Amino acid sequence: MAQFFPRTANSVARLSLLAVVVAVTALAVWGYEIAESSYETRQDVPREQPVPFSHEHHAGGLGIDCRYCHTTVTNSSFANLPATKICMNCHSQMWAVAPALEPVRESYRTGESIQWTRVYDLPDFVYFDHSIHVHKGIGCSTCHGRVDEMPLTWQAPSLRMKWCLDCHRDPARYVRPRDQVFNMSYAAPSDQEALGRKLVAEYHIISRTSCSTCHR
Repeated sequence: MAQFFPRTANSVARLSLLAVVVAVTALAVWGYEIAESSYETRQDVPREQPVPFSHEHHAGGLGIDCRYCHTTVTNSSFANLPATKICMNCHSQMWAVAPALEPVRESYRTGESIQWTRVYDLPDFVYFDHSIHVHKGIGCSTCHGRVDEMPLTWQAPSLRMKWCLDCHRDPARYVRPRDQVFNMSYAAPSDQEALGRKLVAEYHIISRTSCSTCHR
């Protein structure tokens, strides 16, 4: 029987299959890199705000405690954005006519909330309770990074599920004394493992890794 295909056809077919495998693998790797990049996670990307608020100045330079502005963080699942009245407690006297603060003054006059851009925006299918984490000894900087060093606020962690599970699987690595939760410059001691185990027992921390813990 006459041969319809040249001898090189087998090589071409093999190379074509190899090219398909390489292309699919490259696309998968590219997709993974995009999904983990700051383009997708918004990690380390400063957010523009209607008012250029600086945590570095307020929390770092002036030493204002997180709870002065985020008043519900210890007793609510939601760490509230500060009411305009909180801003005006100081700025009715200081920088009272600064042009950059006109949106704050307008909000106070009209009662209309400032449309801040969310920095930490979890999906609707994720449940997170700030007060539980605060009372269990998880510090602000553990999740939010050194906010006191941020001239404009950005999202410090990736907020990927793996990042949450790292702590939930081994909370002793991250827990700190409750009186240090709001200390932005807190550094884990050399005996963190022993301290962590002690605090886990004292604070009755349970390593929760089931899906229903966060996906309700």
